Amino acid sequence: MDMSRVQPIKLARVTKVLGRTSSQGQCTQVHVEFMDNTSCSIIRNMKGAMREGDVLTLLESEREAWRLC
Repeated sequence: MDMSRVQPIKLARVTKVLGRTSSQGQCTQVHVEFMDNTSCSIIRNMKGAMREGDVLTLLESEREAWRLC
């Protein structure tokens, strides 16, 4: 495994639940704020149930989801 490409694991807190996504509604779209840098936040699609205040472990933090219409 090439260790030069591995990103560090990031912790993020769910600030707002935006809604359910996917064809059967199994994913939840959430707005998360990084715990190490509170000025940075992104929107992610997460599998399973989410609540405000949940702490997520993001293995990849560069990707951002499209906003629901």
